[in-house]
Amino acid sequence: MKTLKKYLAIATTFGALTFAGSAFAQEAPDVLVQRISHEVLDTAKADKSIQGGNQQRIFSLVEEKIIPYVDFDRMTSLAAGRYWRDATPDQKKLLTAQFRSLLIYTYSGALAQVRDQKIDFKPMRGTPTDTDVEVRSQVIQPRGEPIQLNYRMEKLADGWKIYDVNVLGAWLVESYKGTFASEIGRTGMDGLIKMLTDKNKALAARGGK
Repeated sequence: MKTLKKYLAIATTFGALTFAGSAFAQEAPDVLVQRISHEVLDTAKADKSIQGGNQQRIFSLVEEKIIPYVDFDRMTSLAAGRYWRDATPDQKKLLTAQFRSLLIYTYSGALAQVRDQKIDFKPMRGTPTDTDVEVRSQVIQPRGEPIQLNYRMEKLADGWKIYDVNVLGAWLVESYKGTFASEIGRTGMDGLIKMLTDKNKALAARGGK
């Protein structure tokens, strides 16, 4: 499980590296991911402060290049599953905010681990009129087998955004869905929100590690 979480963290970071601005909104989703992924990887590899775990620098890069281009509303609703429709507007807002914070720590921790990884993108499947696609790739490591890495993306009014990531055959949303359902079953939606809030506070106290 720890190994899977590590790969999920790396994958989520790579998978969420989408658009840098509206000037590129007409590019195909796989082209966007490939180009911006390389930009962020190059920055992480060249910036010693990131490799040294400088949280302020890492958070800045995450907020600038990653977070604005992930569909957290859809990601959270999918992870909450059937319980989402019964949640109050305030609960939805709080759950999304805490899940967003948790993923920020996940992305930030993965960026600090970037060294010599490379990404190999697979040919895009689908048609130009598709509004929901899967971009496929794999992370090439200096040692070890390649890591399968796919992203689900949707085309919204403001461009393509990622709402799920698959690594080694496991979808990120599904991995959280079981945890969310279990906690909601035990303590309710408010209990899940508290659990995520406490976890984020603990991560903040440890510098996101």
